[in-house]
Amino acid sequence: MTDNQQAAPQASLSVVDGVAVMVGIVVGIGIFKTPSLVAANVDSGFTFIAVWLAGGLITLMGALCYAELAAANPHAGGEYHFLQRAYGRVPATLFAWARGTVIQTGAIALVAFVFGDYAAQLVPLGPNGPAIYAALAVIVFSGLNLAGTLQSANAQRIFTIVTLGAMLVVIFTGLFYAGNTQAAAPSASGASGGALGLAMVLVLLTYGGWNEAAYLSGEMRDVRRNMMRVMVFGTLILVALYGAMAFAYLHGLGLERLRAAEAPAAELMRLAAGHIGAVVLALTVCCAAVSTLNATIFTGARVYFALGRDIPALRKLGIWSTKGDNPVNAIVLQGVIAFGLVLFGATTRDGFQAMVDYTAPVFWFFMALVGLSLFVLRWREPERELPFRVPLYPLTPALFVLTCLYLLYSSLVYTGLGALVGVAVLLAGLPLLFLADAHRRSVAAE
Repeated sequence: MTDNQQAAPQASLSVVDGVAVMVGIVVGIGIFKTPSLVAANVDSGFTFIAVWLAGGLITLMGALCYAELAAANPHAGGEYHFLQRAYGRVPATLFAWARGTVIQTGAIALVAFVFGDYAAQLVPLGPNGPAIYAALAVIVFSGLNLAGTLQSANAQRIFTIVTLGAMLVVIFTGLFYAGNTQAAAPSASGASGGALGLAMVLVLLTYGGWNEAAYLSGEMRDVRRNMMRVMVFGTLILVALYGAMAFAYLHGLGLERLRAAEAPAAELMRLAAGHIGAVVLALTVCCAAVSTLNATIFTGARVYFALGRDIPALRKLGIWSTKGDNPVNAIVLQGVIAFGLVLFGATTRDGFQAMVDYTAPVFWFFMALVGLSLFVLRWREPERELPFRVPLYPLTPALFVLTCLYLLYSSLVYTGLGALVGVAVLLAGLPLLFLADAHRRSVAAE
């Protein structure tokens, strides 16, 4: 066995690194695309702000659940490891397949398309320009992660700082510019329960990605204490940023103009600063997308690595490079699949929407299972010492699981054909279950 096959992740990441990755993943493209849709499903400015704060509270509940799981079960496989401990190898293997072919690679392609859309506004490359930029982004940032964990973590700090600075520009623009500050009357239809529920779905999609911090637990220094800090500090930063952005949109545009804006941040910057404002916005979104893309590639390959360590037929994925301190083969495979999804998305009318539809149902199904795993592990190991316990148990994890189930339902009802394609790809991974079961039986026979 080579040194690379024996090597394991090193505890080299600090709380700052973890928070940078978490914030970098979440603070991406959603806040520049969804606020107008949220505004269309609420009846007042107060409700508009309230749903963003409520989304932050739900995110915090999920983060606390993940903090307990990650602190008690630190592992580079993150959710894969939690599911394996709670339910066994078969569901965990199916999750690894889903994450590798649908959830993570779909998210990488999704963010790459947003980067491509805004980069093409700065330097057009023709009708296929966005897809070309998206493909190049996947290649470049997969290469950056291949260079090594230290290089990627340092780059993530830079990207996150630039992104936060750019967001502050938008926030201050909204606070000091008021193009239409008159209070908007409630819409004719008002906000029915279904409309408000859809607004929450959109808000929680915008907060999505915080769970990626779980994949850092195998490389976090003093994980028993620091995992909780990463989850809590990261979530509070996100709530503050998104609350400020929501208020800036509302103050700068007014609710009615916000409802009508296809790109609210672009509309706000254009009103305040003309063409220069539009260019600044394009650079802002490019920075945010780059930050999200780099962090998503960084965490995504860790589940391939965990799967390769557990299934002999996939052992090459379980090689950890001592040179770069990273799962080199896993990063390469992830990049190839994400590149393929970019090509698939390029054949549709809207690559971004196609990737949203493709990933959502599978993502929320497995997140609900992870939430339930907290109950399973506490019941199975009642005497086990837990470095961190989620507050208000069992209420907090129960509310989180119910939210995930509602989002699973909504993602199947409100999305298009792409959702069925994602579910079909998930089911196509069933043969992996036989590999996992065969490995389990062979180990038991020894």
